[in-house]
Amino acid sequence: MIIISIIVTFLYLFLIGCFVYGFDKVKSFYLENIPAKTKFSIIIPFRNEAENLPDLLKSIKLLQYPKHLFEIIYVDDDSEDNSVTILKHFINSRPLDCAQGNMLIIKSKRQSNSPKKDAITTAIKKAKYDWIITTDADCILPKYWLDSFDEFIQKTKPKCIVAPVTYIKQKLFLHKFQLLDILSLQGATIGGFGINKPFLCNGANFAYQKALFNELNGFNGNNNIASGDDIFFLEKVLKSHPKQLVYLKCEQAIVTTNSQPTWKHLLSQRIRWASKTSAYNNWFGKLTGLIVLLMNALIIIGLLLSVLNVFNYKIWLYILIIKLSIDFFLIYKSANFFNQKDILTRYFLGFLVYPFFSVYVAFISAFSNYKWKGRDFKK
Repeated sequence: MIIISIIVTFLYLFLIGCFVYGFDKVKSFYLENIPAKTKFSIIIPFRNEAENLPDLLKSIKLLQYPKHLFEIIYVDDDSEDNSVTILKHFINSRPLDCAQGNMLIIKSKRQSNSPKKDAITTAIKKAKYDWIITTDADCILPKYWLDSFDEFIQKTKPKCIVAPVTYIKQKLFLHKFQLLDILSLQGATIGGFGINKPFLCNGANFAYQKALFNELNGFNGNNNIASGDDIFFLEKVLKSHPKQLVYLKCEQAIVTTNSQPTWKHLLSQRIRWASKTSAYNNWFGKLTGLIVLLMNALIIIGLLLSVLNVFNYKIWLYILIIKLSIDFFLIYKSANFFNQKDILTRYFLGFLVYPFFSVYVAFISAFSNYKWKGRDFKK
């Protein structure tokens, strides 16, 4: 047990240490106010988002990008509330000289087991412009969002761009826990790019050339998996155009979204995320997930065995301190970039809860189906 513990701890320390190192290797990008050129088709799938749409639409009103250079395609994925009504009212009430680009609402065409992939595919067929950007209906977009993508595209000539996402700050521990979690995920995302091993992205802030999507046959090959529109496409791009897959580390590009309102919703979300990991093709992503899971399981098992006097509690404590320290370094860097360092006051409590949470999600996802946005999905 001691030898296994040492091996797992060393692997975890090395892995997270690589992400910490890689985080700084990705240089921050700063806007220089150069003339805008890139044309964007923004795709926003939605299902029963009436509660969240007003905040999204407010942020869209504030976008500073020239209106003739972008369009927004809202894709209705069988909404049962008044989401469509809210969007129609917003579009019809705009003044003729409004700052927003062309907008349209379309109905998603279901063709697979993945509603979101179908929604995005439907919209891309309607898209007029060269670059696709996907985001979610529960997001808030920064006013220089499109400007940051445009300048980055002009300067680096990429084909696919992964960009930052974080949660809106809220008071309850549930929300602070999720904020710490997404900061760690974003730290690993950026760190992965920094060591040339990209393996994560978030569809709430993801851009790629329309021609690239068509070249790679879109989501073909993983339509049987309900989630993962972002990760599986990232894997395709990594395999075909690795040097043109980049991360946009820019403050003006940060998209914010709401964390889950209850622990039940959070568990459903994470089970949905975990259910697709077995289908990943990226060996580094699978290895990372395995090492992280083993480390969290080691913390729990080590605690139980220490209580039973089967395992030396001092060794368990050393392992705990090592994990506490290296996790903090990564989350600190991420929190600093996202300007959310105040969340670090809840780091220790979140750190204690996380092993139990993550191991439970991994266990349940291996055997259970899940429910999301009123639909039941099989693994």
